[in-house]
Amino acid sequence: MKSGPHKNWHPVIIWLHWLVALTVMGLFALGWWMVELNYYHAWYKTAPDTHKSIGLILLFFVGIRLIFRMLTASPVAISTHAKWEKWLAKYTHWALYGVLMIVMLSGYLISTADGRAISVFGLFDMPATLTNIKNQEDIAGTIHWYGACTLIGLTLLHAIGAIKHHFLDKDDTLKRMLGKA
Repeated sequence: MKSGPHKNWHPVIIWLHWLVALTVMGLFALGWWMVELNYYHAWYKTAPDTHKSIGLILLFFVGIRLIFRMLTASPVAISTHAKWEKWLAKYTHWALYGVLMIVMLSGYLISTADGRAISVFGLFDMPATLTNIKNQEDIAGTIHWYGACTLIGLTLLHAIGAIKHHFLDKDDTLKRMLGKA
């Protein structure tokens, strides 16, 4: 499925990139908001259930994105990018994928620590498979929180890089992820 050099990312990669980016930001905002809800708030149960359901759907789409990324060729590097920029971009991308997986898996471990499955919008249940870790919910919760904060930090670094390339360097880096290079 990989082909020769091209300028833009594959349209499926572009679509999944923006879907994942917007979903991650939305989940972070929802997670930040929902931890402050008290028992009597109308969203006390709904917000965590929504957060879990979207997180599991996101896990599916990230899996598709990783598979598609391995099967399709990346665009040729922009010749004006410095060696350090190429290195930083490569490792930031893989760090984003890795931290994203850690956040999603730790969220799953929080939600299934009590042995109950996670209902995904009432459509199907994701079974609890690993439930015998001592203090699982607390450990996974700590990993989830720090992972989510790290993910947002890496996302900001990624966005700042794209903005730098677009406005300061005036190259096609951002346009390529919009399919317009």
